Amino acid sequence: MREATKGIIAMVATCTIWGLSGIYYKLLEHIPPIEILAHRTLWSCVFFALILLVQGRISVLGQTVRNRRSVLLIGFAALMISTNWFVFITSIQVGRAVEASLGYYIFPLVAVLLGAVAFGERLGRAQMVAVALAVSAVVTLTVGLGVAPWIALILASSFGLYGLVKKGLSVGPVVSVTAEVMLLSPIALAVLWWFHSDGHGAFGTSFRDSALLAFSGPLTATPLIMFSYATKRIRLATVGLVQYLNPSLQFLVATLLFREVFSFWHAIAFAMIWTALAIYTTASLRQDRAARRAIIKS
Repeated sequence: MREATKGIIAMVATCTIWGLSGIYYKLLEHIPPIEILAHRTLWSCVFFALILLVQGRISVLGQTVRNRRSVLLIGFAALMISTNWFVFITSIQVGRAVEASLGYYIFPLVAVLLGAVAFGERLGRAQMVAVALAVSAVVTLTVGLGVAPWIALILASSFGLYGLVKKGLSVGPVVSVTAEVMLLSPIALAVLWWFHSDGHGAFGTSFRDSALLAFSGPLTATPLIMFSYATKRIRLATVGLVQYLNPSLQFLVATLLFREVFSFWHAIAFAMIWTALAIYTTASLRQDRAARRAIIKS
């Protein structure tokens, strides 16, 4: 099997896990989101540390956290990803999974905007139109529903800022994420201690809940490892295209399985976002083809 085919399969598997993860969190909706987040942080830390230990790369983790700049960047990344995780888990529990999917649809366009602001990356005409359509969609939904789609905006911006910070790190994704959850672990332990000292801790009360909470480690780690595997084998344009599978599955789970409301205003906003993504993706694919032709000619 060709490496590119393996990469596409890994990317599809990754986005499928992310897209269906709402089902997992729905099974834990009787547990407070902050407690679930604490377990996700700790079990992820254990799982990632074991992976690095098996790979013989645990020393790289120590080298990473010795550098003050790296610690500051990793600390900010940890804050952003924990915010993203917490808001996503909360959105499932409060019946706002449709809005969460909107956030992950908006994310690529937010990333383009952040690139322009932080790195001075020039926006093409198609990208400017796509970003303008996304902004219009958010305004339309805000006016129509009478409230801003805060869940979508926080998810898109936190994930966008997370990606922005990761660009400044020289270590690989597994090492950096391990460092992130390691920095968050003392806070997670304090949260779990508070819940258990109060007699309301979920872990240990039933085999089902304990097993599901422990499963949050591999559920977090596995798709991230597959994502890293995929990005090394396929073009970034392909990665970007396949990534839309994630919010699409989230949207289908929210509307078909969770039976969440999808109003007239949601329909207008989503149509605008899908149009924006179509424009953005088409422009990206053209740029990718042009770049490859230029390389072949040279």
